[in-house]
Amino acid sequence: MKTPATVAAIAEASPPQITTIDTRGAIADPAEAVPAPAPTEALPSAEVVKSAPTLILVIDIGGTKVKILATGQTEPRKAPTGKDFTPSRLVETVRTLAEGWEYEAIAIGYPGLVGSQGPRSEPGNLGAGWVGFDFAAAFGMPVKMVNDAAMQALGSYEGGRMLFLGLGTGLGSALIAGNLIVPLELGRLQADGDHTLGELLGRRGMEKSGKGEWREAVRKAVTSLMGAFVTDYVVIGGGNAKHVKDLPPGTRLGHNLTAFRGGVRLWGVGDTWVMAAPGGESAQPTASEALRMI
Repeated sequence: MKTPATVAAIAEASPPQITTIDTRGAIADPAEAVPAPAPTEALPSAEVVKSAPTLILVIDIGGTKVKILATGQTEPRKAPTGKDFTPSRLVETVRTLAEGWEYEAIAIGYPGLVGSQGPRSEPGNLGAGWVGFDFAAAFGMPVKMVNDAAMQALGSYEGGRMLFLGLGTGLGSALIAGNLIVPLELGRLQADGDHTLGELLGRRGMEKSGKGEWREAVRKAVTSLMGAFVTDYVVIGGGNAKHVKDLPPGTRLGHNLTAFRGGVRLWGVGDTWVMAAPGGESAQPTASEALRMI
C-alpha cells in the first residue's frame, strides 16, 4: 500500500532557486503601485524569525471552502465558506478543524491582494472585514500570508519560467520567472465584449456555458497566455482543474497538495514579512537575496 504523502514530505521538493520572498511591493490596484517601506522603517506587526518553525499549519481559503493541513498530517481537513465567511469565522473554523494537531506557525493563502500587513482588498466571494484584521493576534502565533494563487504557484514551481492558473470560483494567476514571483490578476482581462477572463473561466462560467464549451475556452486561454508570457510551462490548479481535458503541450495539472507545499515553502524563505503575535518584536526583514515578490 502506498504511504500517503505528508505536507512535510512534499515540501522537501523545494527547488534551490526559491530562497527569499518579498511581499512589500504588493499592488493594491492595477493603476496604483504601493511603494516598499524604507530600509530603516519597521512595520508594527512584522517580526524577524530567527529560525524557521518546523510545525506549520497551512490554510488555503477559497470562495466555497477552506482547507487546512499541518506538518506531519496526511489528509487535509475542510469546511464550507461563502458570503458570510468573515475572518473571525475563519479563526473559529480553523481552530475546530485543527483540533488535535500540533503547529507553531501559520501560512495562509488568501483569495485577494496581499501586502506586508495582510489583505489589501476584500474578497469578492466571502464576508467583509479582512483588511486590517489582526490574524497573528487572533491565532496567537506568527502568520505569513500571500495570495492563494501565489502560494499554489510556489508549491508548483520546478524552475524556469512558469505561469500558474487557478481555476476555481474565479481565476487565480501568478508568474514565477527565474527568481521573481509576480502575482497577477489575469481574471480582470476582457475576454470578449461582455465577459472578463475570470467570469469566463470561473465556476459560474463553466455552469453557464457547459463543460465542453468551458474546456475549449480554457484551452484557448492557456495557449494565448503561454505565448504572451513566453513561459516554459503552465500549471493549472484550483478546484475545477479536474474538469480540464486535452491539455495543450507544455501544460500540466497541479497536485491537490500543491497549496500546502507552497505554504511550507513560504516559511522556508527568509525575507517575507511575518505578522507577529502580541509581544513579538518588530523589525525589518533581511535584505532580498534571490526571490522577490512584486
